[in-house]
Amino acid sequence: MLVRSATHHVLVVTCAVFLLGSLCSPREVLMGSEQNVQSQEQATRKTIDSFNEAFNRHDADGLANFLTEDTVFEDTSPAPDGRRIEGKAAVVEFWRGWFARNADARFETEDVIVSGSRATVLWVYRKIRNGQPWHLRGVDVFTVRDGKVAAKLAYVKG
Repeated sequence: MLVRSATHHVLVVTCAVFLLGSLCSPREVLMGSEQNVQSQEQATRKTIDSFNEAFNRHDADGLANFLTEDTVFEDTSPAPDGRRIEGKAAVVEFWRGWFARNADARFETEDVIVSGSRATVLWVYRKIRNGQPWHLRGVDVFTVRDGKVAAKLAYVKG
C-alpha cells in the first residue's frame, strides 16, 4: 500500500507539472511579458501626453503633478551644454519663470517614441520673435517612474 501511495503521489505531481506546463507555455509567458511592456509603454505615453498638455497650457502647478520629487531637467541653454536643474521645486520654479517670459510659446509634438519607461519626443517650439514667427526643432528624452517624469533632457538642432 505504501508503494502504491508513493507511486500515486509521483504520478499526481508529474501530471500537475504537465498540466501547468500546458496551461502556461513559454509562448504565453512571453506574451504576458509583452503585455507588461505594452502596459508600461501605455502608462509612459499617458504621462508624457499629460505633461505636454500641462506644459502647453503654461501651467506650472499642473506640471508639478507629473514630476517626481527628485526630477531632473536639463535645459538647452546656455550653450554649449545647457544647465541641469534638480528637484521638483526648482524645476517648477524654472518653468514658472520661463512661462512668464515666453507667454506665446508653444511646443508641437512631431513624434513620440516610447520604449518601456523612456520616451523620446521630437518637437517644434514656436513663438513670435522680433515681431515675426520663429521656430526651433528639438528632442526631449524623458524617463518616467511610477507615472511621473523623473527626467526630461532637452536637445535642439542648430
